[in-house]
Amino acid sequence: MMNRILFACLFLALSTESSSLSCRWMDHKFRQHNEETLNLIDTMAKNSTNTTEVEVTVAFPNHLYHQVSKSSAEDKLAFTVQILEEVAALFEEDHSSASWEDSTVRNLLNIVNKQAEELHSCVSSLSVSHKKKTTKLHMYFKRLSHHILKEMGHSAEAWEVIRKEAKAHLMRAEQLASSLHTAQ
Repeated sequence: MMNRILFACLFLALSTESSSLSCRWMDHKFRQHNEETLNLIDTMAKNSTNTTEVEVTVAFPNHLYHQVSKSSAEDKLAFTVQILEEVAALFEEDHSSASWEDSTVRNLLNIVNKQAEELHSCVSSLSVSHKKKTTKLHMYFKRLSHHILKEMGHSAEAWEVIRKEAKAHLMRAEQLASSLHTAQ
């Protein structure tokens, strides 16, 4: 009986430790990678040619961020992963009209995909069955792709709108990640 209790305690300690180990990346690297990503996005703005200001016709989903801010750590992580994946998907579209260097976009995509991958492993370690995607967030990004990029012919002006929207999302993603760090 004592061996079973000892084994159960040991198992619990090890599984708890491995769970926190797999999410240490978030504590130590997420902010660093996010700063790099934001710097790249700012660099893209500096490399943009003078473009006409375009009115954004897709409302920023503040209500979704508000909802998830009240959710569990797993939901916040999953939401953050989805933001990163959706931002990466946007930048994988044809950006040839933008005056950005391809290497900057490749670096941005590499970092954002790395962040999503690492945070996804944190979500997986916390909850194996957690594959929840927010449909409303996905639809918002589809509207950005369709109403801004496609309808404007992937123009430099459209990409400047996407760049600004992506920056706003990455900043909000960092706020979400920081709230997890302070809650622990």
